[in-house]
Amino acid sequence: MRANDGDDDRARRQLSPEETRRRVDASLRRRYRSEQLFRLYGLGSVCLGVVFLLVLFGTIIGSGYSAFRQGFVRLDVHFDADLIDPDGGRDLDVLSAADYSLLVKAALRELVPEVASRAEKRELNGLVSSGAVFELRDTVMADAQILGQTRSLWLPLSGDVDLWIKARSAGKSGEDMGGKLSANQRAWLERLQADDRIELRFNRTFFTSGDSREPELAGIWGATKGSFFMLLVTLLLSFPLGVAAAIYLEEFARRSWWVDIVEVNINNLAAVPSIVFGLLGLAVFINFFGLPRSAPLVGGLVLTLMTLPVVIIASRAAIKAVPPSVREAALGIGASQMQMVFHHVLPLALPGMLTGAIIGMARALGESAPLLMIGMVAFIVDVPGGPMSPSTALPVQIYLWADSPERAFVARTSAAIMVLLAFLLVMNASAVWLRSRFERRW
Repeated sequence: MRANDGDDDRARRQLSPEETRRRVDASLRRRYRSEQLFRLYGLGSVCLGVVFLLVLFGTIIGSGYSAFRQGFVRLDVHFDADLIDPDGGRDLDVLSAADYSLLVKAALRELVPEVASRAEKRELNGLVSSGAVFELRDTVMADAQILGQTRSLWLPLSGDVDLWIKARSAGKSGEDMGGKLSANQRAWLERLQADDRIELRFNRTFFTSGDSREPELAGIWGATKGSFFMLLVTLLLSFPLGVAAAIYLEEFARRSWWVDIVEVNINNLAAVPSIVFGLLGLAVFINFFGLPRSAPLVGGLVLTLMTLPVVIIASRAAIKAVPPSVREAALGIGASQMQMVFHHVLPLALPGMLTGAIIGMARALGESAPLLMIGMVAFIVDVPGGPMSPSTALPVQIYLWADSPERAFVARTSAAIMVLLAFLLVMNASAVWLRSRFERRW
């Protein structure tokens, strides 16, 4: 065996230069081919991800852009003083309690006078949204001098009619999106369109109103304010506590088994599912401390628990990035350890801390699971006035609309997702700008 091994070694050493060069070239070609395939795999993965992202954004935008417009009908409304204010006292309570739906019905029958049966009247009245009554009431409450006059007003159409109008404006027949409309209703709508009494206008209600059972009256303003109050509570609690904890662990804490346990738990908490924090908030803040359900304050406390580990980890990384020479120079000129940290290390690490805080806040903005556990899934119509007012959040609002059987809520769900994505993009872009603008490279 040893003789044969020696012969093989001598045969390898006796290879001609041409054979050696051929083998080396073949090996290089294999390596270059493998490298090229690896690059193609990576490029293909990136392209596939971009395609999926474009399909996702295209689907959301294609489904949601129509929610930014709303169908309106122009009605000549006669504000009957005998009906609205029979006593003539102009009492605000009397004006507010009047039956304004009768004014809408009378204006519709003037446009379609041939309607006679109760079923046809019901179909005709169903063309206009129930929110038209509140608009007429607000008009009278703002100017009581309008009583006895006839005004031409643009009032919102119902959700099914709105879908039918948008389908026709997009070149469709309107059958698919207006399947609930009867033949009479479609004929009346075509007549109103021919008379230029129907228009698609910017849906201001979507941005200025709270939630509603009627899709044409539903808006995101209540959920947006609820998210704002929650993020405000989260920022005021998580950022100072996270920065303080990071400074203590990096600059003041001595290495011990207790500090090691704390660091391990912080890293583990950053990976805990968000719904666990919701269960913790339900058990502690609501059941133990008795805080109100569905309040932005409780939501902010829960999101603080979820965001705090992320802020601590990002702040520690920013502190570690400061060179030791900065600390040594500060201590060398007579600064105390406290002065060294707050006058030299902290200003240099602050951009990285802010970046981590913004990314953590962006994550908190998109969370819905922990908020569901503390009751923020409730149907809230009123816009919250503060952190203690009942409210919902933008992700929860999207969840509620996605679960609604009304077809008109499909577009509003996608539109709310577009608004949420816009907020997330702005927050992440702010984090990137802060990092590129203030970060120092050592």
